Amino acid sequence: MSSATTRYVALLRGINVGKAKQVDMPRLRAVLTARGHGDVRTHLRSGNVVLDSPLGEADLAADVTKAIDEEFGMDVPVVVRSAAQLAAVVAADPLGSTVTDPSRYSVTFLPEPPASTLVAALPPGDGGEYRVHGRELYLWLPDGMMKSPMGTWKWGRLLGVVGTNRNWNTVTRLAELAG
Repeated sequence: MSSATTRYVALLRGINVGKAKQVDMPRLRAVLTARGHGDVRTHLRSGNVVLDSPLGEADLAADVTKAIDEEFGMDVPVVVRSAAQLAAVVAADPLGSTVTDPSRYSVTFLPEPPASTLVAALPPGDGGEYRVHGRELYLWLPDGMMKSPMGTWKWGRLLGVVGTNRNWNTVTRLAELAG
């Protein structure tokens, strides 16, 4: 490991929803700190970790996944963005002029960009709007995730890559914490 570190946000998929996959945030912070990551902080219980690490993006995602498996006995996919990448996600904000309620606007962070052929084949928006921008899927669902038809689309199948979703309020707060 080199001594230079990067500020990252690690986004854990599918934890602390209902009774399954419960991950204790203070314990996770301690485990990641013990693995050599610095200034480890969590935001909410939904799997948002801000930390400094000398690892590259892919190695950090793998290390956090391994740490959760070893400590909590669960396989949790992790998507990582650097602080600069997350700031760019917020700055891009392709649907910002349309959005009237940031709690119904979200970003799905993908581990890799979807194939352009799959993006081109996406159906028209139904009950909202979406934009795929690099490794992010921006979703504006004015009636909410549960009531908007697009909220039930199998985005992982449509895009060929499964990500993890955060609402806009959480995205902007994580960008602040990482900045």
